[in-house]
Amino acid sequence: MKRIIATLALAACALSAAIAQAPTIPELKGKSLEISLWTHEDPNRMVIERKYIEEFMAANPGVKVDYQTYPSGKIWEKLTTAFAANQGPDIFNIVITSAVSFIENGRVAPVDYKTVGAKNAAGLEAKYLPGLLAPVIVDKEIYGMPLEITNMSIYLNRRMFREAGLDPDKDYPKTWEDVMAVSEKIAKRDGQILTRRGFDFRYDGYLTTVIPMVEQLGGELVSKDGKDVIVGDAAWLKVLQYLKDFGPNGKNLGSPTYTPARNQFDLNKGEVAMSISGLYQEARMKAANPSFYESKDWMVIPFPQWKDAKRKVTANFSGHYYMVNSQSTKPEQVAAWALVNYMLSHGEEYLSKVAIVQPTMSLFESPTYKAMPYSKVFEQDFDASKIVYIGPMSSRINSFLKEAFESVMVGGVEPQKALEKLRKDCKAFLAENS
Repeated sequence: MKRIIATLALAACALSAAIAQAPTIPELKGKSLEISLWTHEDPNRMVIERKYIEEFMAANPGVKVDYQTYPSGKIWEKLTTAFAANQGPDIFNIVITSAVSFIENGRVAPVDYKTVGAKNAAGLEAKYLPGLLAPVIVDKEIYGMPLEITNMSIYLNRRMFREAGLDPDKDYPKTWEDVMAVSEKIAKRDGQILTRRGFDFRYDGYLTTVIPMVEQLGGELVSKDGKDVIVGDAAWLKVLQYLKDFGPNGKNLGSPTYTPARNQFDLNKGEVAMSISGLYQEARMKAANPSFYESKDWMVIPFPQWKDAKRKVTANFSGHYYMVNSQSTKPEQVAAWALVNYMLSHGEEYLSKVAIVQPTMSLFESPTYKAMPYSKVFEQDFDASKIVYIGPMSSRINSFLKEAFESVMVGGVEPQKALEKLRKDCKAFLAENS
């Protein structure tokens, strides 16, 4: 049975596991070297990772670490440019949908099992929940270690529901039809401009949050045999029509032109009642608005299903993996894997301070994890989820989805026309890159 990969609410309990000590690496004794680490921005995570790096450098005085952060939407571009010039960082952290291309292009070194304290690949796999290293295994070698695995559910503002005459515990939306109906009750406008949204989509995450809506109705992005794309026209057309009805040319309930819903939700200014996000959003909420985080005015509900869903499907889960540059020297690779392993040995601290869930067996057996509220919501959602599409150039496929979905929502394109173009674009691109 799958276990939860994302939970909500930070635990106040003390860490039960002994704090890991920064290791002194014998192979690095007497050596002087500098390694670089690039990762996506996360203000809360950056604080503890800088601390781990300082501890690691203190234990290995010859090693210097250059720690650089970039916006999530920019790091793939920065890495691609750097690797094209053979100047990639020694360590990098990137979402799995983008990481695959670096593995396929030979840019990633296999994990140094000895350095990370594993006898072999099987020994490393045993430390993680079943199947969670599968996305980074090629020819039985493991090419990355997960920083986090995230699935998504719905954050809900209780106060805004009550202000709209709704009981959040009874009237929260169970279906996509409910989402539309509840949003209509909550929405407020100044002319055509929405000043209060009941719900809005994640317009940066179509693969993770909208494709499941298609799959609930029996459609597929890629057929099970991998030979066809955009399968099940009825499912696709229903989702496209829903987005058209939801958008500014329909019921005017949301749009990609507004500030992302999860950011507005955290501020609790009465502008967004529901948003889709993962566990990490809690840490951001706590930092942005601690009084709201500490209040009882928010909750988490399961990912909605269609009334006529053919199967239960929840948000696809994704993850970020730390990887090491195959062009780095052997000592640099040893230092890199040792540092990655040391940082990732603090699973409970990542969870309690940063709301990041590492899919390790030790974390899920810990009191810190077990004390997390709302864990059942995420656990039940994860049981019906699967990993996000990580086929050929998934980031490009996501751009085709963005164009199709937003063309009906904002551009007034009819669903049938958008579907035909989406299928044509996906088939042509996959044919060129197969």
